[in-house]
Amino acid sequence: MIRNYRDLTRWEMEQVDRENTIVLIPLGALEQHGNQAPLGTDDIIAEAMSQEIKKALEAEGEEDFPMLLFPVIPVGLSTEHKNFCGSVTVRPDTYYHLLYDICVSLAHHGFKKLAFLVCHGGNAPIAQVLSRELRSELGIAPFILSSGAFGHPDVKATISKGNIWDFHGGEMETSMVMAVDESLVKLELSEAGEPTAFEKTRALKPYGPVSIGWVSEDWKTKDGSPIGIGGDPSGASAEKGRIILETSARELVPGLLDIRDWNE
Repeated sequence: MIRNYRDLTRWEMEQVDRENTIVLIPLGALEQHGNQAPLGTDDIIAEAMSQEIKKALEAEGEEDFPMLLFPVIPVGLSTEHKNFCGSVTVRPDTYYHLLYDICVSLAHHGFKKLAFLVCHGGNAPIAQVLSRELRSELGIAPFILSSGAFGHPDVKATISKGNIWDFHGGEMETSMVMAVDESLVKLELSEAGEPTAFEKTRALKPYGPVSIGWVSEDWKTKDGSPIGIGGDPSGASAEKGRIILETSARELVPGLLDIRDWNE
């Protein structure tokens, strides 16, 4: 059964088959997403994805899937956004130890299968290093899942024509927030972000950077003002967001089934 970790009582937790139950840990962030989308965009998407994953599994007949949805970790590693008002970040070692201590607590109670749902790309490197250390030190099985199937044809089809640089704070993420609560998005304030420093770099391809990191100040509006988003969010809509969330959740189902069936 898929349940919220925080909703269980101590007695109920004692009845859980903790060795075979997956704890899904969504990794969010509190950072700028342009003029139009809320600072908590990644947290909102993380919460929505958790519920969409639950629905996607149930649609596949997996109502009894053994998984607990952990509360979203609301702040992450957002160094590239720290110069934009409202963004909050922690240091890499702080973030590592926060996640480490959570996982140690879960392992102490007998959980063996942990899955990090990465809802902000800046969190991924820490999750990757942490996963190797946890496997080595505690003998548990950490897995890493990406929250957005942004390369899926159905998702790419939602992007407006000509919006080739869309990723952080762009049309797709803005749409995902709108699918949850349209009132949180101020689309009339949106401006497009275009690459500057990396514009001629072949490692940068449509729909985001592939092999290099990015510094948000290097994405600017047409007048040269730093904006720190990629693409043009003006074409965002709740309907597009629902397609992205539902498609992304469905794409994670096979991986979660593999995790359920995994035995070391």
